[in-house]
Amino acid sequence: MAGFLDNFRWPECECIDWSERRNAVASVVAGILFFTGWWIMIDAAVVYPKPEQLNHAFHTCGVFSTLAFFMINAVSNAQVRGDSYESGCLGRTGARVWLFIGFMLMFGSLIASMWILFGAYVTQNTDVYPGLAVFFQNALIFFRDTVHWNHQHWTAVRVCGILR
Repeated sequence: MAGFLDNFRWPECECIDWSERRNAVASVVAGILFFTGWWIMIDAAVVYPKPEQLNHAFHTCGVFSTLAFFMINAVSNAQVRGDSYESGCLGRTGARVWLFIGFMLMFGSLIASMWILFGAYVTQNTDVYPGLAVFFQNALIFFRDTVHWNHQHWTAVRVCGILR
């Protein structure tokens, strides 16, 4: 039962050659996710300018999520695998630790945004849009990193010849 999808193949669309455009499509989708997350948060900050409606400290989650976005993008797959010609400050171990810290910041921001949504808005019976904006900002930045990092990972796997 565990391998019942091993022989499943998506139908090939012969009208579009995705192998040439995979990088561009993944970058555009990742950029749209990041932009949309910040756009939602800016909209909430404009609609709810008073600290009683949207506490200004709640922007911290988005800032840390964006910081984690830069940390994750600073590490390439070659550095994580140790294939890079330049060893960097701490080599492969340093790249892995840096990436781990980036993902922990990302997960921490996402969890904190859920806590803000439920702790400050849902349980208080107030307007939940500011809490939803904080959550969706962090969720979209998280999905952006997931799309971009998985795209890099699968590209590296295909280049190495592991998956054809």
